[in-house]
Amino acid sequence: MLAPLFMLGEVSMDLLQPRFMATIVDEGVLGLSHGGVGDMSLVISTGLKMIGLVLFGCFCGVMSGVFANLCSQNYGNDIRKDAFRKVMSFSFEQTDRFSTGSLITRVTNDITQVQNLVSQCIRGFVRTFLLFAGGILCMLTLDLSFGVVVACALPLIVICVIFFISRANPMFTVLQDKLDKLNNVMQENVAGTRVVKAYVKEEHEKERFGGANGELVGTQLKVLLLFSYMTPIMNIILNVSVVAIIKVGAIQVGEGSVTPGDVMAAITYISQILNAVMRMTMIFQMVSRGVASGKRIKEVLECEPLISDGGFTGETAVKGKVEFRNVSFSYPGMGGEKVICDFNLTIHPGETFGILGATGCGKSSLVNLIPRFYDATDGEVLVDDVNVKDYTLSRLRGKVAVALQKSEIFSTSIRENIAWGDESADDDKIRHAAGVAQALEFIDSKTDGLDTLVTQGGHSLSGGQKQRVAISRAVLKNAEILIFDDTTSALDLKTEAKLYEALQREYACMTKIIIAQRIASVKDADRIAVIENGQLAACGSHEELMESSAIYRDIYDSQLRQ
Repeated sequence: MLAPLFMLGEVSMDLLQPRFMATIVDEGVLGLSHGGVGDMSLVISTGLKMIGLVLFGCFCGVMSGVFANLCSQNYGNDIRKDAFRKVMSFSFEQTDRFSTGSLITRVTNDITQVQNLVSQCIRGFVRTFLLFAGGILCMLTLDLSFGVVVACALPLIVICVIFFISRANPMFTVLQDKLDKLNNVMQENVAGTRVVKAYVKEEHEKERFGGANGELVGTQLKVLLLFSYMTPIMNIILNVSVVAIIKVGAIQVGEGSVTPGDVMAAITYISQILNAVMRMTMIFQMVSRGVASGKRIKEVLECEPLISDGGFTGETAVKGKVEFRNVSFSYPGMGGEKVICDFNLTIHPGETFGILGATGCGKSSLVNLIPRFYDATDGEVLVDDVNVKDYTLSRLRGKVAVALQKSEIFSTSIRENIAWGDESADDDKIRHAAGVAQALEFIDSKTDGLDTLVTQGGHSLSGGQKQRVAISRAVLKNAEILIFDDTTSALDLKTEAKLYEALQREYACMTKIIIAQRIASVKDADRIAVIENGQLAACGSHEELMESSAIYRDIYDSQLRQ
């Protein structure tokens, strides 16, 4: 509200200036009311008034800018936080559908465009509209014949604006899509820089980035070229209008109906009017881009999470039980191809349960259903005899701790990375969790110990070190159910054996689900499930499976028999 009010003050001062200038010319210089004798004191006094009004207008303009920027920045801040909060609530499916690069563009560049739009609407749009309307009114008060020039010029300008804006509008959505693509390429290469260098693919990726960047630049050039045609056309209309005002004014001065000062004022007003229209075209350009970005932000804000809270918040009689009842699952966009098919299994509280199978058989997909990273297509997944869909997400995921094969390490200290499991944990608890995960040895060998800073993505740590930090985080959470999704793949067998021994000793009551490729990782588990093509092929202890499961024996022979 304050920005437009101060802008009204600034524009009012601009519209008063031509009137004072007309007075200076007619009376102070030409002396039309005093027999052609000029009045220097009038020139000075009127000039001082103009300077005073300019200073006041300057103050109003500065204050308008301050309040407009406060408004737009706070607006952008609110929208950015809302968009990020919404992204954090998305399921894996929704994140994959938007793509990481697109979400980054929407939360950064698109919101900046909308922020600029807000600033222009409460400041630039108000200024141009007031100059346009006020200029016409002030010019008509000089002489109605000047209105004929405006009436002729405006339709030409309106046609010009409509033509160019209608051509440019569709390009802004395309422009943001090209920016999405560029950000995707950039994000992939920054995240996968080691793979790029290992395969000497720098030149290939430079070409791929160059292609995406070329498409972005090409689209942007089309928009800029389109508006570059518009500017000279508008200038021609402006200059022709000024010439028309001079011509009409000359005739009127000759007839004695207007004064030379009125003609000068009319020229200034027509310039203000047409310049306001030209500025309006630039605002329309920003509006078009802001509207295109707004639609993309709206897609994020209005996208309801596919996985939502249930209503169960009560206590359960059992702790750490997991059950799959006739569960089937297929990933979205795979044409209904089932990754898991009619799966039935019960994991008992406190049990150490191994899951073994070939790559792509559905092991990770199965355990992703427990914390509801995805929802089962058919059947039920139960935790502590309650359907996972009935829990609130925070309650369900509070029962589960997950450590993945690809360890997500954040660019902060080792202490803070581990403390993600429990932010209230003191150093003793953090060190205890690190000790169970067999991470203390390498942590204590570093100069800063737990305060050692980790680079982005954990690249300053080895694969085994990253996995042990991730395991420490999961252990510190002290959840009812601990899931290791091939988390020990980078550990040697001796370290892995010590880890499982410490887990069994320190957390005997915790249900431990271990997905592994190596039989050595799961052979000491209470039970082992063998999965083949998304179905439960066999289940039992190591000894039982050696007797009853040909698949398990084949895996054992290929890995350990020799």
